[in-house]
Amino acid sequence: MSVGASLFDAARDCLAAASPEDKVAATHAAADAFRCGGLAIDAAAPPPQPITMPGRPPRPRLVHPRELPRRGFGTDEGRAAFIHAIAHIEFNAIDLGWDAVYRFRGMPAQYYADWVMVADDEARHFSMLRARLQAMGFDYGDFDAHNGLWEMAEKTAHDVLARMALVPRVLEARGLDVTPGMIVKLRALGDQATADILEVILREEIAHVAAGSRWFRWCCERGGIDPEPRFRELLTEYARAVLHGPFNVDARSAAGFSEDELAALVQISG
Repeated sequence: MSVGASLFDAARDCLAAASPEDKVAATHAAADAFRCGGLAIDAAAPPPQPITMPGRPPRPRLVHPRELPRRGFGTDEGRAAFIHAIAHIEFNAIDLGWDAVYRFRGMPAQYYADWVMVADDEARHFSMLRARLQAMGFDYGDFDAHNGLWEMAEKTAHDVLARMALVPRVLEARGLDVTPGMIVKLRALGDQATADILEVILREEIAHVAAGSRWFRWCCERGGIDPEPRFRELLTEYARAVLHGPFNVDARSAAGFSEDELAALVQISG
């Protein structure tokens, strides 16, 4: 990538990459180039194209969440299906990071630095999980998956404030709630390799959700909006069906949730 190349062009190219190998490689290359000053935040760049489905491989097949079978951890296939589900979330999260970069213009430089870092982390997380799947005799695409994360990205493509509130702070933050219990189950089953990967992801996802909190509040301040009631309104409008407790209060507090926001999550999910 040449010096002066546009970060927005690089983000669009990462979104368009279809195969897991191409998307991960393009993400790491773009993140490295951005950190080295090789990608400019071009104020004169053409506006973003309307949001569409990003590049995806032919598999996994995307189905409604209700069509996904419930599997226990007691078999290798059950654990592989669980790892696949987390890998699919991380694969989506690469695109969510890049879409946050590509779609929303006129934000501070640190906003773009944060979401480039998130996309780069998510690509690494996906690669760790895919390697674990392969070590178990499976691969990404072997199980069906759903498209809920990207559907919320489409619903919030018009408004960076709503995107920051709902994608990192609701959908991705769900991992903060459920991952600790999964780590305990996996360790009890002797699957230390998968548990170790989830420990890394859990630690780093707190920082990703915190970025959502930081930029949600920044957008609220810019617009003269009180963040707590606005978050409650957005939860009611968009997220009632996808909120499930119990919530990891310690991790969510570390990721920038206020007491009022935590109370809103509990109330609206009840």
